Amino acid sequence: MSKAELLLRNGAPMGGSRPATPADQGRLTGGHQYEVGYYISTCEHCNGPLIWRAGDIVYPREDRVGPAPADDMPKAVAEDYNEARDIAAKSSRGAAAILRLALQKLCQELGEKGENLNEDIGSLVQKGLSTDVQQALDALRVIGNNAVHPGELDIRDDRETVVGLMSLLNYVVEALITEPARRKALFDKLPAGAQTAIAKRDKKEP
Repeated sequence: MSKAELLLRNGAPMGGSRPATPADQGRLTGGHQYEVGYYISTCEHCNGPLIWRAGDIVYPREDRVGPAPADDMPKAVAEDYNEARDIAAKSSRGAAAILRLALQKLCQELGEKGENLNEDIGSLVQKGLSTDVQQALDALRVIGNNAVHPGELDIRDDRETVVGLMSLLNYVVEALITEPARRKALFDKLPAGAQTAIAKRDKKEP
């Protein structure tokens, strides 16, 4: 019997574990909160957190594929993202299609219509989107399309590509949400006089 099993033998908390609070559960599972009766311990192999219920590990799930969603991923997008992780082991095509839907919702969060991904990406390019992010968006769009429509790409058993799409979606969130917020927070720390001088310097003449 492993140390982890000894910690929660028969579902009872023992030394080294503690009840998992809703905050624990929400942080670790992308917002999903379990009922009372779950316990949290530390994995003896990776030192990561484990959530248990009646002697069974419920987080991380062994069948959940890919990296966790980026910290700043909007809630509605993260829900689809985690759904894709849940089904990727059984259906790469289904996961890719859901990731495409997650991208569509992300475009809405970024101020686009969210009706036509190709047009949304084009609009973001017109607003100054970098080539690197544009390529990530188009990869998600095209591969997601091919997952649900006959095309040149067949990803029915291609888990590696699906995990790559998850990483791309995280990258897009980091580039378009996390980094701008980080830069703004740093700029806002500048003295008011410095900010005024910068605005005056960069003011465009009519």
